[in-house]
Amino acid sequence: MQKNFDQWNEHKKYMHVETERKFYHPREVWWCSLGVNVGFEEDGTGSEFERPVLILKGFSKEVCLIVPLTTSTKVNPYHVKVGIVDSREAFAIISQIRLIDTKRLSNKVGRLKEKKFEEIKKAVKGLL
Repeated sequence: MQKNFDQWNEHKKYMHVETERKFYHPREVWWCSLGVNVGFEEDGTGSEFERPVLILKGFSKEVCLIVPLTTSTKVNPYHVKVGIVDSREAFAIISQIRLIDTKRLSNKVGRLKEKKFEEIKKAVKGLL
């Protein structure tokens, strides 16, 4: 499958200059421009190269730690069921955690219940 790195780079340049940072909190689910990435790193989709992500931890107003979400139902220890996100069943891909600049965040979708959030954090800690 051919990836469109050039189109993503144009969008990334625009985000870097034109996009404002969003005010976020841990446990929130946001649409996020993850972009086009190398190999099996999780990509975004559509013209904004987005996918939903879960905010795991904030480090500052500029950066936070996220885990990408997917609707793909894989049975493995790296996919943790989140519940319904934007009217679809979602799973956290804990093997794909990453630090992002908050300029990548576009729209807040909702907030996970604390019990589910703690379950996902425990799974992430189990990776280490």
